[in-house]
Amino acid sequence: MSHSQSYPGLLPLALVLLVLPCAAIELILQAADWGLVGTAHWRALAYQFGAFWPDLLAGRHPNYEAQPVLMFLSYAFLHGGLVHLVVNMITLVSLGNAVIYRVGPWRFMAIYATSAILGGVVFALLASSGFRPMVGASGSLFGLAGALIVWNVVLTVRQGAGILLTAVNFAWPVGVLILLNVVMYVGTDGAVAWETHLGGFLAGAVMAVFMTPRMGASEG
Repeated sequence: MSHSQSYPGLLPLALVLLVLPCAAIELILQAADWGLVGTAHWRALAYQFGAFWPDLLAGRHPNYEAQPVLMFLSYAFLHGGLVHLVVNMITLVSLGNAVIYRVGPWRFMAIYATSAILGGVVFALLASSGFRPMVGASGSLFGLAGALIVWNVVLTVRQGAGILLTAVNFAWPVGVLILLNVVMYVGTDGAVAWETHLGGFLAGAVMAVFMTPRMGASEG
């Protein structure tokens, strides 16, 4: 069974507004890492001011007054290198197009931002070390995935599928996401912020329950 969906030829503005700053920041930091602009300290400074630092919620003095609040979003615009950026942006365009197609750009942005925020909350609650900074858009990406999975389950129920098929349509993509986290965790020697992924996924899944998506995909 295949699904065909028609998306605009141009990248939606909502995605442009997310991809461009993420790409620009990482490319500037890459140039600094290579000594082409600024200094090699720029990446460390960017992380100091923009990464998510759990210990800022436990009394550590921030670099600026609003940092403990703004870091719940700013961390999602920073990445740990070019590969990290490219993988996340490709995923963002793919999942983002699918979500925008179903609920439009405003609700897409609401899911994206809320998933980033709750991803930070869960990371702060579950991270083993409060001194480990966290960066990357993957919390929001897992939120988009969570929303799409819930909508797929809703569509399955609307089509009159049985409990078994509905459970399978929920269980297999969740299982894939869990396996992906395990592989990334082992491959990076524990550097993957699975806590952020969990928080983002839960945010996207819960928000999707309260949204009525466009279910106009054709099947063939």
